Amino acid sequence: MELFSTDWMQAYRSHWNSTPEVADALARAQFSTTIGVGYPDQEAPAAFVRVEHGQIVHAGPYDGTDLDWDMRAHPEQWEKWQDSPPGMVGLGSAVALGRLKFFAGDYASMIKNPALAGPFVKSFGLMPKVRANAAA
Repeated sequence: MELFSTDWMQAYRSHWNSTPEVADALARAQFSTTIGVGYPDQEAPAAFVRVEHGQIVHAGPYDGTDLDWDMRAHPEQWEKWQDSPPGMVGLGSAVALGRLKFFAGDYASMIKNPALAGPFVKSFGLMPKVRANAAA
């Protein structure tokens, strides 16, 4: 399954919505947003999710929707995270070293908010699950 393809995004949505440490935690924080993901050398993100009260209600190819968050990394970095997701320190390093770029959204404010920081880090841990399901 190709990273950020429709099938990949749907599988990611399923894992997100069934992971209490992500979906339920964000629901308690009353978190609703749109998040784009993709590559820094492309004009637009490859895909996006719409989150309402912690649950992903839409996941798929980017369609021009206004984004609250737009995270970009090179394909090699996304591939690495599918095998070994980063923790809090790894994400901080990735941002500091420019391996993860925010084209929209305030990473510094988000990471200081425990109600958002934990689920944000855990959301990267869903990537290997998507890859494992695709291989099965």
